[in-house]
Amino acid sequence: MIPAFVRVFPAILALAVVLVVVSSTPMRAVASRTWIGAFLFSGAIALPALFLTPGTSLYGLPITVQGIRTGSFLLMRAETAATLMLVLAYTTPWTHILKALRIFRVPVVFVVILGMTCRYILLMLETAHEMFESRKSRTVNRMTPAENRRMAIASSGVLLHKTLQMSNEVYLAMQARGFRGEVYVLDDFAMQARDWLALAAFATLAGVAILVGR
Repeated sequence: MIPAFVRVFPAILALAVVLVVVSSTPMRAVASRTWIGAFLFSGAIALPALFLTPGTSLYGLPITVQGIRTGSFLLMRAETAATLMLVLAYTTPWTHILKALRIFRVPVVFVVILGMTCRYILLMLETAHEMFESRKSRTVNRMTPAENRRMAIASSGVLLHKTLQMSNEVYLAMQARGFRGEVYVLDDFAMQARDWLALAAFATLAGVAILVGR
């Protein structure tokens, strides 16, 4: 007999996939950036549970039925949460997400750390791309594997140093312009009729999922 809470997560994941299709989020991006990554990461954590969870053996194998349920629960929960987060990131501007966190009384420190982390990652990727293009334009002959390894190690150190220094400069520039953690956008948030309907639908679905999952 499959527990109720195990049956709820496939339904929530199916709803998340519907939201992906309705919001015109690229399905390829969802599969490559979310489903595969979440499966590999959570699968590596859930794999030992198949063997270590005590319970009924599955056809004489060193795998228990309870372990399969625990691993499936972890995988499905990770895939569902990652899908919903990607849909939110694709359909909502980043500044609106940060402002919404402050509306829900999330501490300013957390919002600042989250915003600066995103800026730092983008800055590091941009700097790495510029360094790669610069190195490629100045390389004439093919380098040996040993030279490639030395170049990669040296480039990693330079990349971290440059991005860390530039991120500090960006933060100081934001502080000089009056940034203290509060997120201000040109759009004023105001609940409309469709927003109340969406909130009611979400609350209803959440209540049904909780009741069914008991």
